Parts: sequence; C-alpha cells; structure tokens
Amino acid sequence: TSSFPTKILKFRVMSHRKFEHPRHGSLGFLPRKRASRHRGKVKAFPKDDPTKPCRLTSFLGYKAGMTHIVREVEKPGSKLHKKETCEAVTIIETPPMVVVGVVGYVKTPRGLRSLNTVWAQHLSEEVRRRFYKNWAKSKK
Repeated sequence: TSSFPTKILKFRVMSHRKFEHPRHGSLGFLPRKRASRHRGKVKAFPKDDPTKPCRLTSFLGYKAGMTHIVREVEKPGSKLHKKETCEAVTIIETPPMVVVGVVGYVKTPRGLRSLNTVWAQHLSEEVRRRFYKNWAKSKK
C-alpha cells in the first residue's frame, strides 16, 4: 500500500486556516522586495496649460512617519460640531530642492520628445558629484 491517500487527508484537516493563523504583515507593504531606487521618482505630471507661465509641477516628499492631533471639528449639523476630536496624521518630509536644469519638450505624433536641455551654471560640487560614476578620475 502506498502512503499517497494519507498525505491528501493530512492537508484537508486544516480547514478555515484564516481563523487560526491570520495573515502576517500588512498588505500595504506589498510587494515585499528591495526597492529599485532609493530616491523617489515623480510618476505623473499634470496636464500642461500653454496659457500659464512655466512653473514647478511636482515636488518630492517622503513619508517620515505618523502621529495624531487633537482638532476642533467645523462641520455644522454634525454631533461633533465645535468639539475636539483626535485624528491620525501623516508627516511628510520635503527636503530642499534646487533647479539644476530645464527640459523643453515638443509634441510629436508619437508623443512628447525632449527638444533641448539647459543646465544651470551655479551647481555645487555635491550636485555635480552625483552625475559622475567616478568623481576622483573625472576632469573637474
């Protein structure tokens, strides 16, 4: 006799596993893998309006943590109107940004294409160091 049927029965014993062994970890942290880059990246930009002047369309911010605040609710008709309530808040850290260049785009049948790039002249050594793979061997 083979032990094949008994192995199948062992798996069927553990029904409703979700009550005895709930999942471990939050689904908000999925996929659990190493990040592809350690600096953030802007993934979406607003639609460009040609009537408005050039402006900063995105700003990087990093989630630094969470805390709570006590605030007064301003909602007429609510039971909590003019009463204090405790709410969770997210702290977003926005490091200082420096404009290092401007890219001009032109619309083509296949989408946007970069037309020209203008670099700033006042870049510090720290910023220029980021553009080189080996700063020590580069011509400064």
